[in-house]
Amino acid sequence: MKRILCYGDSNTWGFDPVTKDRFDADTRWTRVLGKVLGHGYEIIEEGLNGRTTVWDDPFEGGKNGRTYLKPCLETHCPLDLVILMLGTNDLKKWFSLSAYDIAQGAGVLVSLVQGSKAGISGMAPSVLLIAPPPTTTLSEYSEIFDAAESKSRQFAEQYRRVAKELCCAFWDISTTVVSSPTDGIHLEAGEHDKLGKAVAVKVKELIG
Repeated sequence: MKRILCYGDSNTWGFDPVTKDRFDADTRWTRVLGKVLGHGYEIIEEGLNGRTTVWDDPFEGGKNGRTYLKPCLETHCPLDLVILMLGTNDLKKWFSLSAYDIAQGAGVLVSLVQGSKAGISGMAPSVLLIAPPPTTTLSEYSEIFDAAESKSRQFAEQYRRVAKELCCAFWDISTTVVSSPTDGIHLEAGEHDKLGKAVAVKVKELIG
């Protein structure tokens, strides 16, 4: 049984931009991934609304992705693969971060996984670093994510750089999915389906 940890934010949790509720289990990309991979794979969903890469949110506690990652790895080990898809919440204006800074934060998480013993036989799991899709025209989030769209369009380049430096797998999902025109940030149901199926191809390439 190959075990895969999906560590992300609201787009991994399954936030529906239309209803503001959580997509059902059959719709979320993580569950689509599991269905496509089939028997022999266990998918562990670890999505949290508002999660950042390494930053403490001054208004919401418990959102720092670095703080929880180590105990998360230890809870779910042994793992064959960790999929990291974080960075969108780092675009909030009170962090004042560039795309370079955000990618560096994602790199800290990659290094944490690579330095862990959460894989098979006490080794480190493989890592797939995913650059989140660029934001589109923002609606109710426009004040919070001021100037986010231009920064998010640099994610692919900056995340690719970090992945190369840390020798981990990388994927730019903007080649496959787009953020919802409803709120500019989250993925709609059809995009979850496309994402889950596309990630399944990457997983097969990485761990068979």
